[in-house]
Amino acid sequence: MADLFEAAGLTPQAPSPLADRLRPQRLDEVVGQDHLLGPQGPIRRMAEARRLSSMILWGPPGTGKTTIARLLAKEAGYEFQQLSAVFSGVADLKKAFEQARVRRLAGQSTLLFVDEIHRFNRAQQDGFLPFVEEGIVTLVGATTENPSFELNGALLSRSQVFVLKRLDEAALETLLEKAEAFEGRALPLEPEARQALTALADGDGRYLLTLSETLFNIGTAKPLSTKDLGQVLQKRSPAYDKDREEHYNLISALHKSIRGSDPDAALYWLARMLAGGEDPLFVARRLIRAAAEDIGEADPMSLVLANAAKDTYDFLGSPEGEIALAQLTVHLACAPKSNAVYRAYGAAMKAARETGSLMPPAHIRNAPTKLMKDLGYGKGYAYDHDAADGFSGQDYFPDEMDRQTFYAPKGEGSEARIKERLERWAALRKERS
Repeated sequence: MADLFEAAGLTPQAPSPLADRLRPQRLDEVVGQDHLLGPQGPIRRMAEARRLSSMILWGPPGTGKTTIARLLAKEAGYEFQQLSAVFSGVADLKKAFEQARVRRLAGQSTLLFVDEIHRFNRAQQDGFLPFVEEGIVTLVGATTENPSFELNGALLSRSQVFVLKRLDEAALETLLEKAEAFEGRALPLEPEARQALTALADGDGRYLLTLSETLFNIGTAKPLSTKDLGQVLQKRSPAYDKDREEHYNLISALHKSIRGSDPDAALYWLARMLAGGEDPLFVARRLIRAAAEDIGEADPMSLVLANAAKDTYDFLGSPEGEIALAQLTVHLACAPKSNAVYRAYGAAMKAARETGSLMPPAHIRNAPTKLMKDLGYGKGYAYDHDAADGFSGQDYFPDEMDRQTFYAPKGEGSEARIKERLERWAALRKERS
């Protein structure tokens, strides 16, 4: 074994990373998850009762999922057994279950911790069920993905899902203070650079300690400025999976910020998506939808501008074309809003499904042949341009169907004039009927 260490340029006593050396030894030492581990937190109460239920720990990287599972087993008196869904297969699962069965016969409970549990396929997840139901193992799964999408319903129904929060500034500062106490020296940073360091960590405690270890090791005598820090440490790309939940959360935030007429928030979410590597044309498609769904006839030019912004990006590409998307985002957020057309279309679709194949009234049917004319097609049709006020007031719904009102303009922006016209036409229709 010593030869292997020497070949790698290490010694058997090589220090472990700072994040491992600072790993909490009690649940009380875990930071940032008081909603789960505080005096009234559900995980804290389980540990104190020494009776654990199977659970899924869902949260971003570096928030303490593995640490909580290990300490939970320790404080509740369970044997801790760990598997990773990345490296484990069916044989590993069978071995773990058999070992847990033997322990149970000896009166020892087992907490089976499965990291990245979402990476197991559906059949493998089903394999946990009988062992969880029989109490052979208490399953604690850790995942960064939404369990609703990634885990079997049967497994979820037998587990409690606990959401871990990304670490806030206070929790990250606590970690920095612990690191400094452990090292016996302060981080070589100016106050502004210290704030920049926590921002770089982006809520990931493990990553923050990794960055801190780098700063401790550079041995600078002069505190680093924010600019110096940027030269020493590389900024990590923001966490953003284009095909997973974050993708849908951020596009939803962008759309709802536009709907809520908040251009600043809308620009922020647009920037977050583009900085995360999102396809700008995916964003453009949602902006076009927002123009049609949430603005509609209140500002009908918004839909034209939305398509123009898409064409501009197609023509210019990144990064210049992204400016057009930013301009469109601001325009849509500031535009008057109306979903009247969107709601009217939904109501019309419902009526279309309910009424089946009713024919148009005879007077507006096409009559290209003599037979059709003899059947009365087109008879009595009033040409609106020849009518008083350019409006005949005829009924265009099927004879078997009462007149319906689907479109109810809200009077915002351009829709105010539309509303006035529709009200005038409704009065004329009533008069001439």
